[in-house]
Amino acid sequence: MGEDDFGHLERLVSELDSHGLHARVVRTQSGRAFVRVINPNATSLAENVTCRAQAAPNPRDWYYWWSWGERMHTAHDPAGAATKVARVLAAVGE
Repeated sequence: MGEDDFGHLERLVSELDSHGLHARVVRTQSGRAFVRVINPNATSLAENVTCRAQAAPNPRDWYYWWSWGERMHTAHDPAGAATKVARVLAAVGE
């Protein structure tokens, strides 16, 4: 894991916090990192977001990825990514 993706994850945490979500960077024993996001108003609503370079056509383009492996949003726009996560984790009535 490069420092670049860790920086992207930290920027995402800051944006998620501004949406009222609890978020933190978690590093696994293997050294891989992800953001654990929880809606404090409905703690069963949670997601793990990773950040990695897209394999092709341009491996220099970094993206946030949903836990199920779908590309979510460009890592150069953590505010946009946080908005998407907040929408997905919103409880009924939020």
